[in-house]
Amino acid sequence: MTYLWWALLIFLSFFLQSRISVLGVSPDLTVLLVYYAGIKYGETRGLLSGVLIGALEDGLSSFIIGPNLLGKGMIGFSAAFFVSGGFFRWTPLLGMIAVSFFTVFDNAVVFLSRTMFDKMPAAPSSALFITVMQSVMNALAGIFMRPQHVD
Repeated sequence: MTYLWWALLIFLSFFLQSRISVLGVSPDLTVLLVYYAGIKYGETRGLLSGVLIGALEDGLSSFIIGPNLLGKGMIGFSAAFFVSGGFFRWTPLLGMIAVSFFTVFDNAVVFLSRTMFDKMPAAPSSALFITVMQSVMNALAGIFMRPQHVD
């Protein structure tokens, strides 16, 4: 049953990413899913969910497989280690900062990977604007995503 919910959430995140836009920028909802999996289920499941979602996103959006796989996999592992109590104590402010940071990190990994191995996907100024907008939109969700052990 849990896998069915995750499949539905992944489908909805891809669907909503293509439909929602603020100032021409869509939120990166897949980062939120991977972040949530990491803080809720630990390093291994966070890494596996990041790799799965990243590979799916690469398969749907680009010619090369790897940039999203790498970025999302690192987010799933890092969120579990740093945010869910392994390194920092979780607060709503930390949740906002972490989601914002991981969104910027994912966009940087994808942008740099595509620039090095394919062609530059966008002008650096456009990429910076998109990254800042996505991190602000995603940061609001960080308040509500709590690790497993937080009361």
